[in-house]
Amino acid sequence: MKNLIIPNDYHSNLDLHDTQIAIKTVKDFFQNQIAQHLHLTRVSAPLFVDPTSGLNDNLNGVERPVAFDIKEQDGRIAEVVQSLAKWKRYALKKYGFSYGEGIYTDMNAIRRDEDTDNIHSIFVDQWDWEKVIKFEERNTDTLKSIVRKVYKCLKNTEKYMAIQYEYIEEILPDDIYFVTTDELAQIFPDNTPKEREYYIAKAKGAVCIMKIGDKLENGKPHDGRSPDYDDWQLNCDIVVYYPVLDIGLELSSMGIRVDKDALLSQLDKAGCPERAKLPYQKSIIDGELPFTIGGGIGQSRICMFFLRKAHIGEVQSSLWPEEMVSECAEHQIHLL
Repeated sequence: MKNLIIPNDYHSNLDLHDTQIAIKTVKDFFQNQIAQHLHLTRVSAPLFVDPTSGLNDNLNGVERPVAFDIKEQDGRIAEVVQSLAKWKRYALKKYGFSYGEGIYTDMNAIRRDEDTDNIHSIFVDQWDWEKVIKFEERNTDTLKSIVRKVYKCLKNTEKYMAIQYEYIEEILPDDIYFVTTDELAQIFPDNTPKEREYYIAKAKGAVCIMKIGDKLENGKPHDGRSPDYDDWQLNCDIVVYYPVLDIGLELSSMGIRVDKDALLSQLDKAGCPERAKLPYQKSIIDGELPFTIGGGIGQSRICMFFLRKAHIGEVQSSLWPEEMVSECAEHQIHLL
């Protein structure tokens, strides 16, 4: 398959049984780290929401959410969440969290329109987290401070896994490199956004790519971002170089959330100003929700990275094209 990368002479160092044990080891250690360093409390989260609430993540605006009707509620429609980016901010107020406090939860989603490959699945699992900040903390310094804490958790997890499993070597650099999408475009003017991410990740080992969603000088955005949760001037992705596949691997996406001005501006830029009338978006405009920073951290992505797997299907159960399953099996890539 054209989307599938087959590493030369690949073999997993863990069989399916031991892989399951290792997945739990990674997840238990990392979520304890992130909760400790960001002062987060674990909460329960919805699998589906009311589409009229404005709480679901519209992603790039073209992905179709999975929806179903509810027999007991006169055919009411529910949508499986595509992420919890908006719900978390709402939950911080509803659950009574104060400044400096935050939450994290397991987020499971179905991306029916995803193009699957080594790192993309129609099943998405991540830790979604959100934390209350002050208005005056809506700046780049705050974003960078949180990124460094998340990166420290990643570094600590790699160090821990390297102790547990002899075949795992530490490859993450001591520090993460910060760069904006505009700066990347200036460094690599003749390359696509994904190529830029690959080159900078390979050069630096770990990079925080900031300011995603707004148009660059060429009139196109570096990547798509929903207009009603992240402030496009105060968001970022954490991308690391992954030598097993020779790619830049995104492990986390985060950002300081929109205030009224950023929300209205970005809705206009995205061509969907009508969303301002939805309950969630209106609560931001009316100043009813706290100022927050939050993000998502891929659970299967970090398991894949820390266990040095060649395919995300080696650490999560999903459905794949039969051609992909067959080709993986031929090359000792055993999908769950």
